[in-house]
Amino acid sequence: MQDRRSRYNGPMNTSPHRARKRFGQNFLRDEGIVNSIIAAIHPQPGDHLVEIGPGQGALTGYLSASGCALDVIELDRDLVPGLLAAFSVNPRFRLHSADALKFDFASLVQGGAPLRVVGNLPYNISTPLIFRLLEQAALIRDMHFMLQLEVVDRLAAVPGNRHWGRLGIMAQYYCEVEKLFEVPPEAFDPRPKVQSAIVRLTPRPAATRPDCDADLLRQVVQSAFGQRRKTLRNNLKGLIDTDGLETLGIDPGARAESLELSQFIEITAAIHG
Repeated sequence: MQDRRSRYNGPMNTSPHRARKRFGQNFLRDEGIVNSIIAAIHPQPGDHLVEIGPGQGALTGYLSASGCALDVIELDRDLVPGLLAAFSVNPRFRLHSADALKFDFASLVQGGAPLRVVGNLPYNISTPLIFRLLEQAALIRDMHFMLQLEVVDRLAAVPGNRHWGRLGIMAQYYCEVEKLFEVPPEAFDPRPKVQSAIVRLTPRPAATRPDCDADLLRQVVQSAFGQRRKTLRNNLKGLIDTDGLETLGIDPGARAESLELSQFIEITAAIHG
């Protein structure tokens, strides 16, 4: 089979645009890293890809050249003309000049085909955007994100780990989480001060997730980690009492970071009634 990546000759002209701090812009420049990301995504002609923050098109061209339907969402209006000039010749390419945190992803779904979401997400929007996408997991086949390494470690954390918390618990309730590989600062221009990593989130079919009120689970987890050094007895006061926790076999004197996802689900079920 022909390697479709060979049909694309690199990102659009990058000379006029200066990275903007308020948008958290760090443009990917390392071609080897780009190829590794594209190989992980493995876009196909029948796919519907959504790229958040295409920037200067480091990934966009390879995605477009795969033959997939491609929607890109770009907040920086100064980047829009270059993206249109480079990629609008493709009839399956659509650009949305919009804020991904406010964007209606459901509006992109056509014929019930799930979306595949990708993006190099700036740190300042990564957590709220992931939470927003998790709520729409039923529309999504998978997500591949470049994130600050610390955020990926939080997504992939296990109980007892210092990174275990609200983000990882909710992500793992909705999705299979895979940390794929790390990306050094020198792969970007300008260089960020932190290490980055690629993560894959694959939503679980709703029928295979534990029967649970997801909104209430979110509330329980948020309360449990409200003050990390306090015990469950204190943090969950008003939601469930000491006797209720003990009935579930959970030590009221434990801290939230010691509990597994299944135990948070049990607490949620007990509160729900």
